[in-house]
Amino acid sequence: MSKFDERIKDELAKRTDEDVHDLKDEIWNEINHELFEGRRTGMKRKKRWIPAVMIAAAAIVLAFTLQTEPGLALIKNIKDMFAPEKEIIQSIEGQDEPTEVHLNEGKDSEYIIYVDETRYKMVKGDDADVITTIEPLPEKYPEVSMEIKQYPNDPPEILAKQIEEELKNDFPELRPIETVTEPVEGFWLHGLTESKWDGKVIDVYVVSNGQDGSLVITENYFLEAAEGHGARFYHMLESFEIID
Repeated sequence: MSKFDERIKDELAKRTDEDVHDLKDEIWNEINHELFEGRRTGMKRKKRWIPAVMIAAAAIVLAFTLQTEPGLALIKNIKDMFAPEKEIIQSIEGQDEPTEVHLNEGKDSEYIIYVDETRYKMVKGDDADVITTIEPLPEKYPEVSMEIKQYPNDPPEILAKQIEEELKNDFPELRPIETVTEPVEGFWLHGLTESKWDGKVIDVYVVSNGQDGSLVITENYFLEAAEGHGARFYHMLESFEIID
């Protein structure tokens, strides 16, 4: 079951009571059908997944005709999961900073992520999607980017070890692989080329794609930008959700 599936089922479980148990199962079946049956019939999900959730939310509104508190809370939660834009509070250099972020989806709609579009843009490529600064940085600065790439046939455990071996030459200060649950759930590698302001920093997250493969998220920035770009990438990744 994908992280997205689990979140909707968890909300249904938390926000409804025993009196509407049968209704809960019926609504979940509708959500599951609308979101994922299209894959079996060859229909592209790109134009379906947001409307499907809103259709399900409308069904719940009708079900809770008395506008009960649990019903309203559930509707708000589902809407918040897929709001086209929203405001978050992120800690940047020790200060809380309100930031408006916008919903973006992967090239083949396999994931969603909220991006701070005042500073960054998502560029969708044939092999990978890249989030980078809107304006190119001056040449003296190392690369600042977040790449998200699909590896459909490589399990996370094996792929993480392969990436670790590849990074050892370029990043002498590479930490051993860690298992993490934040900002995403998977394996994390962190490396640094040298301890000076423009030393290149890399963060690699290897997560399950919900099937037999992996998604690899690679963040590049430099040491002086760790509390700036590095922190912003971290907060954006907290919104990362696999759809398929």
